[in-house]
Amino acid sequence: MDKRENKEKSAAAAACSATDRLRIVLTTVLFCGFLLIFFIWGLAEPDKSVSASERRPLEQFPELSLDTVMSGSFMSDFEDYSVDQFPIRDSFRTLKAVTGYYVLNQMDNNGVYLVDGQASKLEYPINDESLDYFAKRLQYIYDTYLSGKGTSNYLCIIPDKNEFIAAENGYPVIDFDEFESKVLAGSDYLEYIDIHDLLSADDYYGTDIHWRQENLADVAAAIAAGMGAPYNGEFETVTVDVPFYGVYYGQSALPLKADELKYLTSDIIESATVYDYETNSEIPVYSMENANGRDPYEMFLGGSKSLLVIENPDALSDKELVIFRDSFGSSLTPLLIESYSKITVVDIRYMMSNILGNFIEFDDQDVLFMYSMPVINNSNTMK
Repeated sequence: MDKRENKEKSAAAAACSATDRLRIVLTTVLFCGFLLIFFIWGLAEPDKSVSASERRPLEQFPELSLDTVMSGSFMSDFEDYSVDQFPIRDSFRTLKAVTGYYVLNQMDNNGVYLVDGQASKLEYPINDESLDYFAKRLQYIYDTYLSGKGTSNYLCIIPDKNEFIAAENGYPVIDFDEFESKVLAGSDYLEYIDIHDLLSADDYYGTDIHWRQENLADVAAAIAAGMGAPYNGEFETVTVDVPFYGVYYGQSALPLKADELKYLTSDIIESATVYDYETNSEIPVYSMENANGRDPYEMFLGGSKSLLVIENPDALSDKELVIFRDSFGSSLTPLLIESYSKITVVDIRYMMSNILGNFIEFDDQDVLFMYSMPVINNSNTMK
């Protein structure tokens, strides 16, 4: 009886062992087959230069030489290259994001979170060093170009979208009142224009960091009133027939619903001319070519431009305005065209502050420093 049981156990063990070996072999074959398929796919598919969803250049095949191999840089760069150029990479990114966010209940993906269809990126805590640097850049511009020149100088802080959705949904957020008081303490020579209470989460794109221009007429009116400029605010709303997937769409890798892209125009805006000092050419206030490009938000004044001059023969006054701004100013500035005969738009993230005098003669203008919280809190990009 014992011998029979032993034989049965031995047979069962042998069967299990064979099954385990078969399972291991099949797993190994499938895994190697998976790697081989994607290896061949990767070789056959041309390398992509940019990621449309992430809006960044992709790594290209690194230089292969004795020096790069010996230094180890080839393998390091090749690892980055292979990750960037992996076949159907965006699909795998989406699968990972959906699994983490919806299955594993993670609070965010790549720092991006969702609230009622609104995507936003965590911006926390206050970076005091950045606020100090921001204050120093503004102080330099004031001392170098504005002091004693008869200019009227203003500051406007654009709230981050997090201000309106983060705290009530359990996400950390910078306290706007504290942030505001610290910024104002370092720029008390500027007259402050407060627009906080005019904004809500609905005034920002669902998939992007920026605000919706079609909702900003009251904000533009408040800024114009704060500077004592005339303002009618009579615009026609035009819808662009292009789905807008903002920066958070790519960063989150989540299947977000596209935003609707609209802009405000008028006869006065359409009669204005915009001169771009980067290309030494005139550009449109609203570029339909850019609206159909990689980043549709660049339809507003051409996107990131270091220096623009907008002239308007039909303005409500002969006053001039100089705006120091970030990308939020691209969509707000057109709404002030009716108020000024000339608007000079400066982005010192792309232009050194110490050469401004070569392009702008400061004399009796209104000067507006208009910056968003994320840029102020990460001001190292300002030159």
